[in-house]
Amino acid sequence: MKKIILTMAAVFAVSFANAQDKEKSTGSQTAKGKWLIEANTGFGAIQGASTFIGYSSQGDLKAMSIGGEAGYFVMDNLAIKLGLGYNSFDNGIADASGFAYKVGAKYYIMGNIPVQVDYTGASGDLYEGGINGDDTPSYLGLQAGYAIFLGENVSVEPGLRYNMSMNDDFTEDDQFQLCVGFALHF
Repeated sequence: MKKIILTMAAVFAVSFANAQDKEKSTGSQTAKGKWLIEANTGFGAIQGASTFIGYSSQGDLKAMSIGGEAGYFVMDNLAIKLGLGYNSFDNGIADASGFAYKVGAKYYIMGNIPVQVDYTGASGDLYEGGINGDDTPSYLGLQAGYAIFLGENVSVEPGLRYNMSMNDDFTEDDQFQLCVGFALHF
């Protein structure tokens, strides 16, 4: 009986020590001077400018987007981010493509609740006399989620995103999206 109690105490002590080490390292992925490389999937219609990975088909309109984002932590938990994306649209009559860019900031509340605000715009033949005429899309994006860290360098970040149209000539439609992000932390 004494051996069982000692074994259980040893297991508890090792587990407790391991948890303390993990607690100390929590947030080290979001420490000042670290880098973030991120790819996001978005569920919902692809708006005119996107840096996420997605495909959408609605009637004759088919839209594809591929992109990524990178960020640098200027202070603990706060990253300044840039993103680039390629968007392709085909409406059955004509097809066009364009490039999207994103500038924003991402803050990790308590080290694992990412909140992001960003501006997204686009350029390319899609917007210069293409499917949408000469109007270019621009969006103010707000995003929040939860970061699940799978070790020191990888996180999965499911979340919700709201894109508010900044150019009513392109579209007056704002969008909610469900996103799942995959990030590498260096």
